[in-house]
Amino acid sequence: MTAASTENKNPWFESRAPQAAILITVLGFLARLWTASGTFLNPDEALHFRLANQPSLALAYKQSLTAAHPPLLTLLIYFWRALGTSELWLRLPSVLAGAVFCWMFYKWLSQAAGRLAGLIGLIFVALLPPIIMIAAELRQYSLLLAFLASALYFLDESFADNSTSGMAAFSICLYLAMLSHYSAFLFAAALGIYALLRIFTNRPPARLIAVWAIGQCIALGLALFLYKTHLSKLGAGESRTALQGWMSDFYLHRSYFDPAHDNPLLFLVGHTFGVFQYFFGQLAVGDVMGLVFIVGVVLLFRGKGSLEDRTEYRTWSRPFVVFLLLPFAIAAAVSMAHVYPYGGTRHVAFLIIPAVAGVSVAIARLTAERWRRGLATAALILAACLAFGKTRPPRMDRADQSRANMMAAMDFVRQNMNPSELIFTDYQTDLILGHYLCRQQPISIDPSPANFEQFSCAGHRVVSADYKTAWQFWADDFPKHWQELVRAYKLKPGDTVWVFQAGWGIDLSEELKKHYPEFRDMRFESFGKNIVIFKMTVGQPMPAIAQ
Repeated sequence: MTAASTENKNPWFESRAPQAAILITVLGFLARLWTASGTFLNPDEALHFRLANQPSLALAYKQSLTAAHPPLLTLLIYFWRALGTSELWLRLPSVLAGAVFCWMFYKWLSQAAGRLAGLIGLIFVALLPPIIMIAAELRQYSLLLAFLASALYFLDESFADNSTSGMAAFSICLYLAMLSHYSAFLFAAALGIYALLRIFTNRPPARLIAVWAIGQCIALGLALFLYKTHLSKLGAGESRTALQGWMSDFYLHRSYFDPAHDNPLLFLVGHTFGVFQYFFGQLAVGDVMGLVFIVGVVLLFRGKGSLEDRTEYRTWSRPFVVFLLLPFAIAAAVSMAHVYPYGGTRHVAFLIIPAVAGVSVAIARLTAERWRRGLATAALILAACLAFGKTRPPRMDRADQSRANMMAAMDFVRQNMNPSELIFTDYQTDLILGHYLCRQQPISIDPSPANFEQFSCAGHRVVSADYKTAWQFWADDFPKHWQELVRAYKLKPGDTVWVFQAGWGIDLSEELKKHYPEFRDMRFESFGKNIVIFKMTVGQPMPAIAQ
């Protein structure tokens, strides 16, 4: 039985696919909107706002050069904040971009592989919790995905219709993606190879090839500009490159290939399945979806249920297969070169597009293009992810990240801390505390001793370890940071210092009480599990490690 005859048995489902797609996109938008509301900013979000929260556009751009991301989000938030600075408002561009991504992904996949595959893919990208979370935070990933999906849609459209305007739209979307996140460079490389394959396959008119070539030259120029003005300067004076940064030495070190400890084949296989585990939010389901992806690629490459069987498909199976595999191959290669992380992390969010597309096409083919079976399979997979999924660290539970907890902590600061008393934080807390204590006003960083950063607002002086010294306080090194603070600021015995910790992995007070008898009777105030405040006095007994 051919795919076409099977499809004709599903006229009711197919005729309602556009309405179903609109409904699913709206549900995805509402899920993102709810997720984005009611919680205080995490440290990364607070950093993005601080960079953009400047007196002038020129200063905002200058501050964007200190971050490991292109400037588009910083410049967008610079203008956006004029209309409001609530958490939901600041996250709204990401929420809206997330909805755009869902719709453009559906439009592209429907035209490339059929409406059933498109609708299955839409169910996943709109409703899988990890993908919702990516689009509900003040980050670059939602913009990245929206522009990449749009670029892919316009690229296929331009080849199908020989449209130079479509090719120009593709180029513009690609530039915006490159200005959103540097991982777009990897996807752009995959798109370049895919486009060349389509050119050799389709033999489009010379004018279309010329528009594509000009667009690629401009994209290369943009990449060189970003490298020269930003990337090349980030790692100046450091042993590792700017693209690696502190990630390869700290919380993402396992996402880089290490020839001293890793087997190349095991690394590639394990981290590729880790990508699917992360996107689907459930280990077992992710592993199964990784296998489904492989089965789908094999079926398409062998021509089983080939895309060429359907006249309305805008893509041919083998170039399509190459596209599904290219982003994974490029991402894995740069990780093997220790340039960019690869595995179950949001930093490879661009792989959502080929990963979900491959799984969706495979499900459509394995269910013989029967809509009822295909959609039921997708719904069961989604239900398993919702019921048994678990968010990967770093994370904060929604109840602990409640905005009410942060407001209670700010009330405690105002009611209990004397302005003459220093507030001491790690760097992630510095970002959050600055946002809320300063009531979203621009922060002026004051001169400070080496390895520290300080600012004043609302009558209080906040001192933090800088980002290279202590992104987060741990019990085993906090006594050392305390002694360095006392020496650097020439504090006197009897001076009171408040330690404020907020963000991911907050357990300093509990660990100090547990491991050091000097802290056994220490009292602290908790506002959920991710905000803790306690008081220390200069001269109080300290562990021998700090002497």
